[in-house]
Amino acid sequence: MDWAEKYRPMHLADLVGNKESIRQMIQWAQTWTVQSDPLLIYGKPGIGKTSSAFALARDMGWEEVELNASDQRTKAVIERVAGTSSSTGSLTGSGRKLIILDEADNLQGNSDRGGARAIVDVIKHASQPIILIANDLYGLDPAIRSQCEKVQFRAVQSRSIVPRLREICIEEGISCEASALNDISERAGGDIRSAVTMLYAVTIGRSELTGEGLSTSRKDSRATIFDLVAATLNPKSGRSIMDLSYEVDETPDTEIQWIEGNIGMIKDPKSVCGAYQAVSRSDEYLGRTFKAQYYTLWRYATATMLLGVRNNASGTGGFMKIMPPERWKRMSTGKRLKTAREQLLSRLGRTMHMASGTVRNSYLMPVSLLAQQNPQLYAEDFSLDLDQLDMLLQDSAIAKATIKLIEDKRKIAEREQKSRLKEEAAAAQKARKKESKAASEATQSLNHSYSLPD
Repeated sequence: MDWAEKYRPMHLADLVGNKESIRQMIQWAQTWTVQSDPLLIYGKPGIGKTSSAFALARDMGWEEVELNASDQRTKAVIERVAGTSSSTGSLTGSGRKLIILDEADNLQGNSDRGGARAIVDVIKHASQPIILIANDLYGLDPAIRSQCEKVQFRAVQSRSIVPRLREICIEEGISCEASALNDISERAGGDIRSAVTMLYAVTIGRSELTGEGLSTSRKDSRATIFDLVAATLNPKSGRSIMDLSYEVDETPDTEIQWIEGNIGMIKDPKSVCGAYQAVSRSDEYLGRTFKAQYYTLWRYATATMLLGVRNNASGTGGFMKIMPPERWKRMSTGKRLKTAREQLLSRLGRTMHMASGTVRNSYLMPVSLLAQQNPQLYAEDFSLDLDQLDMLLQDSAIAKATIKLIEDKRKIAEREQKSRLKEEAAAAQKARKKESKAASEATQSLNHSYSLPD
């Protein structure tokens, strides 16, 4: 059995590192109400995000329902699995259940169409606690981020990993040298799951672990494009920029877009000019690579780009918010609007009993003019979201105001419904108590009537 799974922490007290984040999770769970925001746990892989969510559920006595990125991430699946679980009670009829949506930032591609919007809908209407887990905070849809309370998990310090590795060795009956455990912890780079997996790999078939036994072990690369961009723009970083680039699972043509998109963080105008020159030279190498299909030039493109930009980033430092390339944002926006247009035409077509193309070519303008007379009516009748209503009205201000009005109306209705249900539950409980009291009095009276004299 994989040791990473075998020794997965069962309780929050068993987790290594991130104590402040764990305290924040406990505070969130203990004070959770139906008005509470979902919890968004983010950070690098292997540092305990998913384990902490399951441990929290176990410590709170909650059932857990997990939806992982390996599932077919479509709107229908999310609404059926997470939506149903979040709006119904516990499977056993007691307590709450925790909805865990793992790798929520992996909503990409055609198979995920509508997934992000489904998560937002589930979050808004959930009556059970929800935890979302993501590796990349900024890879998550902004509409989801804004709805959540955020908890950051950081890389675990190597000195905190060593005691855990020693406990595992004792449990497995393996004699281990302190230097070997220190070496594994350093190689793991704050990834405790990688450290445990590495320990398992180097101790297979052995009863003793020494420094020499680590010669065949290599850490599973965990560096991300965010690490690479941050290190490139921060010359104070002690890590080799080229070594880091080998760990990032991205091609140079992708890396150059990220670097170019964040050069604006360099403060000195002359340095910015020099950085762009380095990127331009790197782009020439990339062009020759694809034209001649000679991929040996990739290494020159990477070195020219990373080292050239880093040498010009002397004034950059401190906190940096690494952002995805601007063109990716534009592509994402274009895709979102295209999807909204297709859905709008489809809904209008179903109601008007005609093809979407016919609606687009002949009836979209008349319907738009009618919708401008009563936007709320059309938005509610056709179940339009902000993008769809904006496209129909061609007026973003009116569309936003209308959607806000509908949302406020829905919230008021939900509060009234909850209040009514609460009153009905209180009345039912009062009636049950009254019936119980009457039954008890009747039983006492009956017992008194049939009691034998002394």
